[in-house]
Amino acid sequence: MGRVLVENLVVDDPAAAAFVRARIDAGEDAARVVNDAIEIGARVLEREHAGIDAEFVRGEFEKVSREVETAFTDKARVVAEFFGTKVDEVFGAENGHLARELQRLFGDESSAAVQHRLQAVMNEQSARMREDLLRQFSSADGSNPLADFKAAHLRAAREAAMRQEQQLDGMREQMIALNLEIQKLQAEKDKAQGVAAELERSAAKGRPYEEAVADAIDAIARGQGDDCDAVGDLRGLGGRKGDVVVDIDGCSGAPRGRIVFEAKNSRKSRKEALAELEEAMATRSADYGVWVVPSEEKLPARAPALREVGGDKLFVVYDPDEGSRLALEVAYSLARARVVMARGDASGLDALALRGEVERALGAMEDVRRIKVQLTNAAGGIEEARRVLDGMAERVRAHLGTIDSLVASASE
Repeated sequence: MGRVLVENLVVDDPAAAAFVRARIDAGEDAARVVNDAIEIGARVLEREHAGIDAEFVRGEFEKVSREVETAFTDKARVVAEFFGTKVDEVFGAENGHLARELQRLFGDESSAAVQHRLQAVMNEQSARMREDLLRQFSSADGSNPLADFKAAHLRAAREAAMRQEQQLDGMREQMIALNLEIQKLQAEKDKAQGVAAELERSAAKGRPYEEAVADAIDAIARGQGDDCDAVGDLRGLGGRKGDVVVDIDGCSGAPRGRIVFEAKNSRKSRKEALAELEEAMATRSADYGVWVVPSEEKLPARAPALREVGGDKLFVVYDPDEGSRLALEVAYSLARARVVMARGDASGLDALALRGEVERALGAMEDVRRIKVQLTNAAGGIEEARRVLDGMAERVRAHLGTIDSLVASASE
């Protein structure tokens, strides 16, 4: 039905009476207040009864759980003891069935051990295979897979022995020729050592190069009608600077000017070279000074060959070993022309034409220098190619030696 009807109900509770009176004083309906109190109280009582039932159920469940746990523990202990006994019977380290079986199958003392049986089978098979291989490779018929290889190897060994004998004959002939060449070279070496010893006994350092420069300048001077004199050992005005002095037109009368040549087989700085040239010009009373060195590497820094300095000094490269004195001839002619033009007593001399010819000669000389450098580089490339070729030949000889060693070992 969902409805409760109460008549003549008296609640003897001061707290309830006070609560109802306070709600009525607040303006609420008395029936509504009593109705709410009864509803709320009913719900509270219902929850209280539900909590009491839950506590009862929980207590009963815990009791049953303890009983079940005790029974399960006892049963599990019995089962564990049973299985422990069975495991010890099977897997025991001393008397277990598995340990005894493993000892029988794999123990070293057991004749039925697996490894002993495998060893016997392998020994038997290995002996049989060795016999089969020995029988197959010992035969000389087609059943031997190495028969063709052995025959080819023997043929190659015989051919290699014949080639080696031919090579040895060629080497003997080469050694004879080399011995003759060595004797010739030894004789030339002894001669060169004698010449070197003679040069070392020379009193003045650099004398051989100075003498070569003096000889070349003397040959040029004779063609010009000039007088050339090597004065390296003669003292001049205040010293011995200056190696060669040329008096222009000195062979036909009073000289029209003088050129001094300073030959150096070592490199000096530009400042030192110019100072020595000036000192040589002062010592030999010369109008022009020429500095001569055997290579461009020995030219002073910032002093290119055949380029004048101050209008009265010049640097030039002359290497007697090359056999060409073209650069020295150009320097000689340039210095001679500068002295003649500076004197101002050359009647009928076309100074402008002379200057033009000098410039053209210097330009052509620069072309000669560039071509010479290119030829030198080409010669260097050829020499490098020859060196590489010699290295390859040595490697080929090494391979041939290895081949001969292999053939010799095979023959043995």
